[in-house]
Amino acid sequence: MSNGRFFDGKESKKASVLETLPHLTIRPSRGWVSLRLRDLWEYRELLYFLVWRDIKVRYKQTAIGAVWVILQPFLTMIIFSIFFGRLAKLPSNGIPYPVFTYCALLPWQLFTNALTGSGNSLIANKELITKVYFPRLIIPLSSVLSGLVDFGIAFIVLLGMILYYGIVPTVAVLTLPLLVLFTTITALAVGLWLSALNVQYRDVYYTIPLLTQVWLFSTPIAYSSSLVPQKWRILYSLNPMAGVVEGFRWALLGKSDEVGGLVIVSIVMVVVLFTGGLVYFRHMESSFADVV
Repeated sequence: MSNGRFFDGKESKKASVLETLPHLTIRPSRGWVSLRLRDLWEYRELLYFLVWRDIKVRYKQTAIGAVWVILQPFLTMIIFSIFFGRLAKLPSNGIPYPVFTYCALLPWQLFTNALTGSGNSLIANKELITKVYFPRLIIPLSSVLSGLVDFGIAFIVLLGMILYYGIVPTVAVLTLPLLVLFTTITALAVGLWLSALNVQYRDVYYTIPLLTQVWLFSTPIAYSSSLVPQKWRILYSLNPMAGVVEGFRWALLGKSDEVGGLVIVSIVMVVVLFTGGLVYFRHMESSFADVV
């Protein structure tokens, strides 16, 4: 009897302690999809940790570290300046061709790095997905946000080039933060589709490099959008990065062709891509741990 009372008291004490602990109940989504965007705020510390992890891993055991962020667009600018600027003599709207190209390469590098990272993010974090519950949207989002650090480093070189060529930005430069946000959302919109599809079809892993190469030459980076015939401009503006690139040139260099129309169409396109990608990602989220 004494032993029975001892265990009864111990069990009741344990039960009382468990009742005071917070409980999290995980329930399946109701209906076709539930966005549950509030979960992102509740798991904001995990988002910060993943972003910081991606930044540290990117330059771990590298000899020159963050200099790679500058070398990639800078060397590309030199190649484009030689072949497209001097040999092909493509117009640059009166802007020195190196600045004309580098200004476009910065948002492009932010976009492609974020797109590649977010598109492969679920596969790269499959051990985390299969063991711990958290909003899966945090993984592609962290891959996109970590690229902002690289953009900030490479942007310093652009400021030096603007000063060297004596270019004075207009008041339009105040829209630059909005354009950076627009670029980030564009990359996340496409990344949501690719990351969710990559879990189901590993062909996406091989498709992403091809997609970025084709997309590069479909975007007015080495050339001006003024070269596109008028009858094709509406179709051409469906490329959201066309509006992003011309928006950057307008904000920093003060010159661009019909930037308003390109940006408006690009915004509409990104809203459609982002909304559809978010819904599709949430719809497939429940199967990620089983398939990945």
